[in-house]
Amino acid sequence: MAGHSQFKNIMHRKGRQDAQRAKIFTKIIREITTAARLGAPDPAANPRLRAAVIAARENNMTRDTIDRAIKRGSGPDADANYDEIRYEGYGPGGVAVIVEALTNNRNRTAGEVRSAFSKYGGNLGETNSVSFMFDRMGEFRFPLKAGTADEVMEKAIDAGADDVVSGEGEEGVHEIYCGQESFIAVREALEKSLGQPSSAKLMWRPKTTAPVDGDGVEALMTLISTLEDNDDVQNVYANFEVSDDALAKFAA
Repeated sequence: MAGHSQFKNIMHRKGRQDAQRAKIFTKIIREITTAARLGAPDPAANPRLRAAVIAARENNMTRDTIDRAIKRGSGPDADANYDEIRYEGYGPGGVAVIVEALTNNRNRTAGEVRSAFSKYGGNLGETNSVSFMFDRMGEFRFPLKAGTADEVMEKAIDAGADDVVSGEGEEGVHEIYCGQESFIAVREALEKSLGQPSSAKLMWRPKTTAPVDGDGVEALMTLISTLEDNDDVQNVYANFEVSDDALAKFAA
């Protein structure tokens, strides 16, 4: 998944992690409350909630904070009521972009997302205007210490996964992909063979990528960054691919 992975690598190089910690917590808490409201308050019986709790722990969220978020979204006193909305459009260079949001004010979120697209050379489209360029898939991430690339590949195939991408270096991870319909079965099999994943979720994986270079790189990265900075936006997916030279220039 070139676009999503490249963006994360660039933002890491630019030192955005610490500055974004509060926003990451806000997004995870919103996901936990929504998952608890829509399903059981027990992560063991609610796959979506379980994935959100995994993300919370991966980002060092305290147990008390997680429990308060679950309580806020479940039971007779639940006060969390967010709508799930997907926006689709094109960024600079014709890059396809999918934005997933959780919001309690549709008009506000739509206006802010539309403004971001317009400001940075993109166009917000209709629902399903670009999603046909992506596959809806399950994604599991495991640290490199989970095993060698060959070992993880073998266990992923046995679990029913469709693809594995193993990274390199200090920030590398094993990324395992499966079809949406087999997400729960593959997750359970992987947990038995590889242990608890650092991330487990449904996502949009591009079928093809669109090359971006020159001034388009900065405009596209700024658009994605602006969207991800929005508290209502949970995830941003794009099908871009940037050359190593252009990536290094922007990250400098």
